[in-house]
Amino acid sequence: MAPLLELKNIECRHRGHAVVSDFSLHVNKGDLLCLLGPSGCGKTTVLRAIAGFQAVQQGDILLRERRVSYPGYTLAPEKRRIGMVFQDYALFPHMNVCHNICFGLRELGTAQKRKVSDEMLDIVGLTGMGKRYIHELSGGQQQRVALARALAPRPDLILLDEPFSNLDVDMRERLSSEVRQILKQQHTTGIMVTHDQHEAFAVGDQIGVMDEGRMLQRDTAYNLYHSPENRFVADFIGQGVFVKGTLTSPDTVKTDIGVIQGDRAYDLPTGSKVELLLRPDDIVLDEHGELTGKITQRAFKGAEIMYTLEIKPGLELLSLIPSHHDYQLGEQVRIRLAPDHMVAFPAV
Repeated sequence: MAPLLELKNIECRHRGHAVVSDFSLHVNKGDLLCLLGPSGCGKTTVLRAIAGFQAVQQGDILLRERRVSYPGYTLAPEKRRIGMVFQDYALFPHMNVCHNICFGLRELGTAQKRKVSDEMLDIVGLTGMGKRYIHELSGGQQQRVALARALAPRPDLILLDEPFSNLDVDMRERLSSEVRQILKQQHTTGIMVTHDQHEAFAVGDQIGVMDEGRMLQRDTAYNLYHSPENRFVADFIGQGVFVKGTLTSPDTVKTDIGVIQGDRAYDLPTGSKVELLLRPDDIVLDEHGELTGKITQRAFKGAEIMYTLEIKPGLELLSLIPSHHDYQLGEQVRIRLAPDHMVAFPAV
């Protein structure tokens, strides 16, 4: 079965500079994909190219097996059957909610528009609010209206460009989960762009990590965290500390704080210098542990506390510990290393 959307080695330029290079991607019907990366990595340019707002200088974009973009040709956005949710919502303040939702449904009569608007408001949890104006809504409600407007024409694909960036943290977390649920219930294919990994984890079936205009790894959130394919992804996803070591066998690394055997073998010569990634959940509180750490920082996170532990001068590790263990700065705690998923890279 052919993918709904396919990007084949596209390149996009801005003022002569390649913003996206040799970029390929496919999205099947019903998939929710998040493009995740730092500001300036090219993720919004990819989204704009899919929507038809950005030309491609190389490669092809296919939608339902039809070429919609290639060098010298860009099918108009309104002919692509794509819905778009913008970062700033792009709602019309002089129109009520119903008219905003139905803005793109010019071919429908008044009664049909009202029916579609009511249906969309039910879907996004804003039943009965069609006559309100945008300034009467909270940020989260405005975002739901923007989503309802994008869904109203029943597009084949919906694109979301940093859709939660204007909301507070609690609202972002709640709405990202709700948006995923809405899109899944409507069997809508979606691509979301974000620089926030927590949003990407909450929404995406898969996440594509980008840097400098290229896709570095596309995978589930679990695999990106536990099996990053390169140093950038390891650094960008989650938190952790790299510890220098020597590979003594394909699955064993000797470090200054112990010998660690992992769950994967590395195709590197014995004796290779490597850097081992230790996540906060790899450092376990254990009163019989072989290592001692002095608490130099602590960050309360509710159910857990993130402690920074000085193991020796120049080496600190992070440990995520249940918050009923309330240690203070300067205290010594005993720990053990428990990296169930060993992640190592050649030393740089």
